[in-house]
Amino acid sequence: MKYLRFIDKDNCICSGILKTDGTIELLKGGFFETGEPTGQRYSQEEIQQYLPPVEVPNIIAIGLNYKEHAREFGNPLPPAPVIFLKATTSINAHKQPIILPRQAPGEVDYEAELAIVIGKKAKNISPDQAEQFILGYTCANDVTARDCQQRLDKQWARAKSFDTFCPVGPVIETELDPDNLPIRSILNGQVMQESSTSDLVFSVPDIVSYCSKNMTLLPGTLILTGTPPGVGFARKPPVLLRAGDTIAVEIDGIGLLKNQVRKE
Repeated sequence: MKYLRFIDKDNCICSGILKTDGTIELLKGGFFETGEPTGQRYSQEEIQQYLPPVEVPNIIAIGLNYKEHAREFGNPLPPAPVIFLKATTSINAHKQPIILPRQAPGEVDYEAELAIVIGKKAKNISPDQAEQFILGYTCANDVTARDCQQRLDKQWARAKSFDTFCPVGPVIETELDPDNLPIRSILNGQVMQESSTSDLVFSVPDIVSYCSKNMTLLPGTLILTGTPPGVGFARKPPVLLRAGDTIAVEIDGIGLLKNQVRKE
């Protein structure tokens, strides 16, 4: 099933299931309260605003987790998952703008990622147990201010955490095999990243297990699993986000996450 959250024409926050005919069936209650279908249908044209498909207690991300991406940055493959965090205030939604921050507008980059959505509290679980703690998967864009990351701060927290720097959605797909998913980023209609989750260094079960052994994973936690090669900063010359751009992340089986870029 494909779950989503949105604001309807009456300014009500709604949860629903995207049906195969493109309509949305309204749920009574949220995903984590085992929402019940109401039978009421919306067309996508009736959506006033998309919301992140989950309210996040934490955003965990994994760095250098595609073999070819590690190589394009000249890094060896990590011996264990490289964990960093994005501020929860960076969360953003489908069709909402990515804002180039006034503090660091010049080197903002895109990163297409598969995101895991945790469905129930997990601590110290094994890879074999991971699947039962996963609600589903969504598209994510790990937007990054490269100047902060690479030169100014020499660590990743600020670079990854500006407001709007974590677009996710538009849906959570609950029935998906994450092992071999085509993934791509598309900038102004041009494919920039194109790969498959088969290139992951650490698999989804390994990532969930590893993270759970370092911190408690609460329902709604997002885990971004890394980005494939083709990011703007690694290109010669670099291709970075500018006001007026449209950047999209597409993952087969989930859908298309699209955002326009604006100045603060």
